[in-house]
Amino acid sequence: MKIKTLLLMQYTLISLSLPLAAGCCGTRPEKNRASFREMDDPSRDTLSDWSNVTAGLHASFVSLDGRYPKSRVPDIPQTNSIHLSGWKGEKVSAQLLIWTAEDLRRAKCKFGNFEAGDGRRLPPSSVRARFVRYVMTDEFAPGCGYRKPEDFAASLSADMLDDLEYFDLEAGTVRPVWLTFNIPADADAGNYRGKLKIRAGNRTSQELEIDLEVINRILPPPSEWQYHLDLWQHPSAVARIHGLELWSDAHFEKMRPLMKMLADAGQKVITATLNKDPWNNQCYDAYADMIVWTRNKDQSWSYDYTVFDKWVRFMTDLGIDRMINCYSLLTWNNQLHYNDEAQGRQITVEPEARSEEYKELWSHFLQDFTRHLRENGWLEKTNIAMDERSPDDMQAALSVLHDCAPELGISLADNHKSYRQYPWIKDICVGAGNQVTKEEIAARRERGLITTYYVCCSDKFPNTFTFSPPAEAVYAAWHAVACDFDGFLRWAYNSWVENPLTDSRFRTWPAGDTYIVYPEARSSIRFERLTEGIQDAEKIRLLRRKYTEENTPRSSAELHRLEEALRSFDTTDPPGDWTDRLNAAKKLLNMP
Repeated sequence: MKIKTLLLMQYTLISLSLPLAAGCCGTRPEKNRASFREMDDPSRDTLSDWSNVTAGLHASFVSLDGRYPKSRVPDIPQTNSIHLSGWKGEKVSAQLLIWTAEDLRRAKCKFGNFEAGDGRRLPPSSVRARFVRYVMTDEFAPGCGYRKPEDFAASLSADMLDDLEYFDLEAGTVRPVWLTFNIPADADAGNYRGKLKIRAGNRTSQELEIDLEVINRILPPPSEWQYHLDLWQHPSAVARIHGLELWSDAHFEKMRPLMKMLADAGQKVITATLNKDPWNNQCYDAYADMIVWTRNKDQSWSYDYTVFDKWVRFMTDLGIDRMINCYSLLTWNNQLHYNDEAQGRQITVEPEARSEEYKELWSHFLQDFTRHLRENGWLEKTNIAMDERSPDDMQAALSVLHDCAPELGISLADNHKSYRQYPWIKDICVGAGNQVTKEEIAARRERGLITTYYVCCSDKFPNTFTFSPPAEAVYAAWHAVACDFDGFLRWAYNSWVENPLTDSRFRTWPAGDTYIVYPEARSSIRFERLTEGIQDAEKIRLLRRKYTEENTPRSSAELHRLEEALRSFDTTDPPGDWTDRLNAAKKLLNMP
């Protein structure tokens, strides 16, 4: 009851008196959504002179690569038109900046029709605008490790994309607006022109022009993308934020749009747990049990898979169905717990991985789990997953798996540079900067094995902290392609901190390390650009195949240009002009 009361206060008492509606473009049905007040700007630029800014609303298109301070007068060239291009089926983004020296109420975006000049037009549902909200962030500093907020430079970072129809603008502030164009897969190729009107109050304040070129190539739907995306989900965080009973129908319904957004980014993996929190509550919320273990009075074992089954079916129905990674045979504190029927209480044990107790406890479970997975048709896609465990403990766990559950796959996020000891593991993910040769990756791929890389709190670049340059999220995918990795892993998708809507900082890692999207299925600049990079990876894969199959002098030249450009992204320590190189390389993907 206390949690629900606190959440109600968070979502209502700090309301901004904004109309509660969804969709800045005004083409979507309104829905109730509580608003909130952003934290005060700790770095207000007192040298910024707003007195020279004329009255009314100002607007300009700006680069997707920029993060723009909330309190500083923009020093940018005025740009009232923009040209965008994308494939059929692709999601394309643009960023708009609006600012004012005076208080303005009810700023609203409205798109006109996007027409090709011969009667063809894009449906209104393909265009969307969202106000970008500012969250408190900090800095990389030492990366991993406990931190006190007062010891790190704090600032507001534009990141969250909020579905509000109107927005009240404060005097002397900047507000980014994120534009999204979902090009229909059946759209006709050509140039579509439209206008965006921005109103403040009852008058039209600005009108901007958008030229969207639809390239005559098709990007398949996310379910068909080959890029192996693995962002770890955290159901408990959703229940806590919304004050819902864990694993209730209401909890699952609240997760539906959030996890659908993940599926639409091409997610391939379901994150599941085998026993108590495998990560020793390193997040704000502990991971709740999905499988309940019981030692019966006759000392036999039984396992309740009700939640696990409901979770797997829920995610599979949303389209996330390639792999189920179950954590973990090696927890971060060696703890397991179970209900002891004879004693009438829950028992917690800490068996060492090389002990007989460990082998006995896991043997019973793994044999029953294998049976259960086979009955449900999930055995071939399920892995027992380990995260950053030592080679000695890995060998002990692998021995138990070999003896008791040889049909189960294995997944490992490896920060010990020990992956070569287990060349047969189905799903290997190495820390960024670890050198895995393309020959090794290709050999694993031939055997149907997945090889990816990950970044975490120790990696300054490329990363997705709330202070990271937005283009780093795109670079992450280009790096995977350049190194021939199958994809990318990142913890976590939604391990939310105490107040994720306003303050992205956490007690242990750089701000934004624990989540990349926000409550109520609010996306972020980081997530949009991560998806952009994945789309790029798929476009590269398709173009490589097309150019190779055509095998003409022109296609060979285009393939050579693309491969040359990719060489710039095989490093986690790129030159200072990496954003220019990235944007130049991206243009190669939209050549007619």
